[in-house]
Amino acid sequence: MSDIAAVILAAGEGQRLRPLTLTVPKALCPVGNVPLLDRALARVEALGLPAAVNAAYLGEAVARHVEGRAHVSVEPDGPLGTGGGLARLRSWVDGRGVLLGNADAYLHDADLDPGADIAALLEGWDGESVRMLGRPAPAGQGEFGEYDFAGFSLLPWRFVATLPDHKHEVVRSVWRPAEREGALSVIPYGGTYLDTGTPALYLAANLHTAPLIASSALVSSSAVVERSVVGDGAVVRGDVRDSVVWPGGHVAEGEVLTRSIRVGNDLTVAVEGPLA
Repeated sequence: MSDIAAVILAAGEGQRLRPLTLTVPKALCPVGNVPLLDRALARVEALGLPAAVNAAYLGEAVARHVEGRAHVSVEPDGPLGTGGGLARLRSWVDGRGVLLGNADAYLHDADLDPGADIAALLEGWDGESVRMLGRPAPAGQGEFGEYDFAGFSLLPWRFVATLPDHKHEVVRSVWRPAEREGALSVIPYGGTYLDTGTPALYLAANLHTAPLIASSALVSSSAVVERSVVGDGAVVRGDVRDSVVWPGGHVAEGEVLTRSIRVGNDLTVAVEGPLA
């Protein structure tokens, strides 16, 4: 597919996920013990597409993480939005269509191989229209007709070529104009989609992969771990239920972690209310 390139958007500050993102870019936060960015890259790699990643907040960490796997565009003065970030990559795109994905999108369909879910966007594409992956919206009242956006879209070069260089969002500069001219279509997605942008959604995405305990984690025989994700090198001596313990995290003996995210020894983000 030499006429299509993939761009994964990974520049966001993740303010709604703080304090988890104070020292780790949102794109590198793990879901099911795999950084979100790696999940997105695996999808486009499965399709054989060349990939680029944009980065801004803690951009050097993102650049180091993907070195050798993708072209990297670092926005040194802060995030330029989904549209501005893509505009900075125009010379790299160089006339191709763009499969555009959000690094914080969690998608899972047990019936499909990796990449097959977004491959539906490419099938029979005319190279001129805009497509997006969409999930059915409650009561049919979605962002785009009966659907809400589900993490990935396909943009023709004619839109990418004219993107302004300042900070802006693709929804206003591409999706809505295409919708007005009747050139936007939604490809329904039947799997699970979560944008992981809040602690509740981030925890929900992790629990969708649970139970999962990394082989290098140390879980004491007296500890109870239920419906949780435990990362590489984590040490769990207390009880963990419906929670995530990041790689290298610790849960002390006698401690009970419930509906929470544990980072390191003592950073805990508790989640109340509905998870999704």
